[in-house]
Amino acid sequence: MSAVISSRQQGLLAAMPWVFVGVWSTGFVVARLAMPHAPPITFLCWRYAFSLLAFGLWIKAAGLPWPQGRAQWAHLAVSGTLMHAGYLGGVWAAVKAGIPAGTVALIVGLQPLLTALWVTSRGQHRVGPGQWLGLGLGLAGLALVVWPKIGLGEVTPFNLGLSVLALLSITAGTLYQKRHVRPGDVRSANFVQLAAALALSLPLALLEPGAMQWQPELVVALAWSVLGLSLGASSLLFLLIQRGAATRVASLFYLVPPCTAVLAWWLFDERMTAASWSGMALCALGVGLVLRADPA
Repeated sequence: MSAVISSRQQGLLAAMPWVFVGVWSTGFVVARLAMPHAPPITFLCWRYAFSLLAFGLWIKAAGLPWPQGRAQWAHLAVSGTLMHAGYLGGVWAAVKAGIPAGTVALIVGLQPLLTALWVTSRGQHRVGPGQWLGLGLGLAGLALVVWPKIGLGEVTPFNLGLSVLALLSITAGTLYQKRHVRPGDVRSANFVQLAAALALSLPLALLEPGAMQWQPELVVALAWSVLGLSLGASSLLFLLIQRGAATRVASLFYLVPPCTAVLAWWLFDERMTAASWSGMALCALGVGLVLRADPA
């Protein structure tokens, strides 16, 4: 019986990265669905609040332990601010400002490049010729997708800057959590992270123009954001960071842009040109070259 349980557990562990990629990719599409009906930061504050309620009830019902020590609470607050408020705030604000869902997903999908470069710069690994080639191919792929859209008015310096902010936030947050946050219960840790994100985001939401328009699309987007993304994908990401090396976890993000582009095409008829698909392929190839030589 124990062998059967062990086999099932191994199967679940093996499926975790792929489930994470599939669910995480829906975040960009959910942003596109909700943004016509809500200011981005205000929507995220509702998401954080409902997620905190769900996690709080879960923690109380299961009698789960809280993180031990002020230092762990502080580290969780920092990582939560970066990975939720910084990353999600940047992505949702960028989508609200008109950037296509596939493009912002591609920009954030460059996280593995930054992660590998950071790990190398810390002296843990040397950047070899293959890695430099991968970095160049990734940047070339990004340019193929983004540059033609600038002239069409779809990508502006403002929404591009928000996308880059999201990229830097998720990269820094992942590295920070891997280095400073000790293993613990994912639900209570997520509660602390979301509380920190809400504390930072709420004052910004009060300054946003407009109000929530409770249309069916908005309700669906909010429900999936809480149940699928906060309770599901964010918890999976926390577990993956605990179990895996930083760049290996980050490498999953290069799979997100193609998945997001397909979802955006299917749901919103968001066209992708041959040059855009070629750029995405170059980006994926570049990230693969970087990570193949960097196991850390």
